[in-house]
Amino acid sequence: MPPTHRLSLSRQKAAYIALRNTLEGYYPLSDATWSAYRSICTWRQISKGAVLYPAGEVPHAFAYVYQGLFRVYVLDDKGAEYNKNFFAEGRFPGSMTALLRREPSRFTIEALEDAAIIEIDHAGYRRLLEMHDDLKNFHIHYLERHWLMDKEPREVALVQDEASVRYRRFLEDFPRLAQRLPQYHIASHLGITPTQLSRIRKNLPIDQPM
Repeated sequence: MPPTHRLSLSRQKAAYIALRNTLEGYYPLSDATWSAYRSICTWRQISKGAVLYPAGEVPHAFAYVYQGLFRVYVLDDKGAEYNKNFFAEGRFPGSMTALLRREPSRFTIEALEDAAIIEIDHAGYRRLLEMHDDLKNFHIHYLERHWLMDKEPREVALVQDEASVRYRRFLEDFPRLAQRLPQYHIASHLGITPTQLSRIRKNLPIDQPM
C-alpha cells in the first residue's frame, strides 16, 4: 500500500474516532448505535473555496467538520453576502431547514480552508433517530445547545447591541475563530461593513487578531 494511501486511511480513522467522541460529548452512544451511524457516513476532503452545499439545490446530507473551517452565507437582493454562521472542527454544518422540508437551500456553505469532513446522509439519520433513543438524546442536546442557547443571544444582540459590543463579544466567545477569519468575513457576520469594523478595531484598547 502506498504511504500516501496509508496516511489517508489513518486520517479517516482518526476522523471517525473524533466524530464518535464529539457525538458522545453530548450524549453517550451504544456500540450498536455507533455502528449504524457509521454506516450512513462518507469521508470527503474539500478544497479551500469549494462549495459544500450550494443555495438553490436540495441537499441530501449534512457534515461533520474534522479539519477546516466553513461559512454559511446568504445573498441579499443586491448581491451582498451576509455570513450567517461559521463551522469549525467538531461542528455539523448543513442546510437543516432545507433538509427537513426537502426543498432548495437558501444558504450556501463554503470551505474557507482546506477541509476534511464526514458527510452524514440525512434520510438515513432520520431513520436512525426513530430507532435509537441514545441518538435521539444526542440530537436533543445538540439542538438545545447550538440552536437555542447559542442562537437566541446572538439574535437579541443584533437588534439591541451596538456594533462595537457585538465585536467584543465575538472576540470573547470565539477567540480562535477570530484568529482564522479575514476581517471582512467577521464584519459580514456582525452585520456591518469592513470600514465600520476597521474603525471599531482602532478604538478598542485590546490585543486583537490580525
